[in-house]
Amino acid sequence: MPYVQEDYLEAKRQIDSTLHKLRETIKTLEAKENPARYKSQITLAQRRIQAFELASHLIAQQICQTETQGESKCTT
Repeated sequence: MPYVQEDYLEAKRQIDSTLHKLRETIKTLEAKENPARYKSQITLAQRRIQAFELASHLIAQQICQTETQGESKCTT
């Protein structure tokens, strides 16, 4: 299924929003009285952050390619 530029932009916006929420979740869990108790949740959130950062980066590259029609002017 071909995607249009707006699809990529919205996907990136949603991923960036989720990244923000995950980072805040980690801060909250690490600030708890006994953060070791939340180790598995923190690890899961960190792994999700890595996956979403990769997805965001790849989408940014696609946005750039679409905007420049394959020229290598982007620095993502």
